[in-house]
Amino acid sequence: MNNNNKPIRELTKAEDQIMQILWQLKTAFVKDVIEKLPSPKPAYNTVSTIIRILEKKGFVSFKAYGKTHEYFPIIEKDEYSNYYLKSFVNRYFKGSFQDLVSFFAKENKLNITEMEEMIKRVESDLEKGD
Repeated sequence: MNNNNKPIRELTKAEDQIMQILWQLKTAFVKDVIEKLPSPKPAYNTVSTIIRILEKKGFVSFKAYGKTHEYFPIIEKDEYSNYYLKSFVNRYFKGSFQDLVSFFAKENKLNITEMEEMIKRVESDLEKGD
C-alpha cells in the first residue's frame, strides 16, 4: 500500500519514464519533465495527461499555483521497485527469488568467484540494514 492507502498498480512504459524523472527531480512542472525526456519530445498535452493518470493511480500529487501545477511523487522509488520486483518474480519465477538468481547466473554465465562476490555484497547490505 502507498501513502494514499490505494494498492500499488503497475506502471506502463510511458508512466514509468515520467515517474523516473519525477523521482529524480523531486518536484516539477510539466515543462520540467518534458525537458528531461529524450528527443523527439512528446507534446505538452501528452505529458500532462500521463501525469494526471499517475495522479489518479496514486503515484503523484501536486501543488496548484492558479492554473499551473507543480507535481511531486507520493510513492517512493524504492517502494515501487520492491512491488515491481516481487510482482515480476511471482509472474516469471513462481515467487522464488532463488530461481531468479539461478536464472540470472546461468544467463550471464557467472562463475563461482562472481557468485561469491554477490553473496558477500548481499550479506554486507543485510548487515548494514540491521
